[in-house]
Amino acid sequence: MQSDPLDHLTPYVEEAVKISRSHVAEGGIPFSGIVVRDGLVLGTGFNRVHEDNDPTAHAEVVALRAAAKKAGRYGVAGSTLIASGEPCALCYMAALYFNIEHIVYAADRKTADAYGFGYADSYSIFSTDPTAWPIKVTHAPIEGHEVPFQEFLTGRKGRLR
Repeated sequence: MQSDPLDHLTPYVEEAVKISRSHVAEGGIPFSGIVVRDGLVLGTGFNRVHEDNDPTAHAEVVALRAAAKKAGRYGVAGSTLIASGEPCALCYMAALYFNIEHIVYAADRKTADAYGFGYADSYSIFSTDPTAWPIKVTHAPIEGHEVPFQEFLTGRKGRLR
C-alpha cells in the first residue's frame, strides 16, 4: 500500500486548523498559517487584520513575516506554507515573493465563501493591468526619478542583495 505524499504534512494542517479554532474562540476569524521547512516550524500566524488595523495582516503573511524574522528573508525559501484556508491573491503573491516551494491548505475558497469569506474574486485582479483596477493609478516620471535606483546600484556595486 502506497502512502499519501502529504502524510508528513497532515500534523501541520491539523495544527493550522487548531490555531484557527483558538483564534475564533478569542473573537478572531478562522484563518491561520504555518511555515515549515525540513520538519521545523519557522513561523506561525493567524489573521490579525482587525487586531492590527492592517489589511495586509492575513494569516499567511503574518506567518511568513514570523518565519523571516527567525530564518532571515532568504532562509524561508524552499519552505512549505500550510494554511487553514486557501490563500487569497495577496497571500499567494507573498508566498511567491518569499520563494515558498509548496502551499498546502485545508479549506478551499468555496468553503470559505460558504461561511461569508468571499475572496475568490481577488485572484482575477492580477490578470488585468493596474491602470484598469478600481483605484486610480498614475505614472508621474518627474525629473530625477531614476537617481535613487542609480545610487542604489552604485552603492551596492550592482548587486540587489
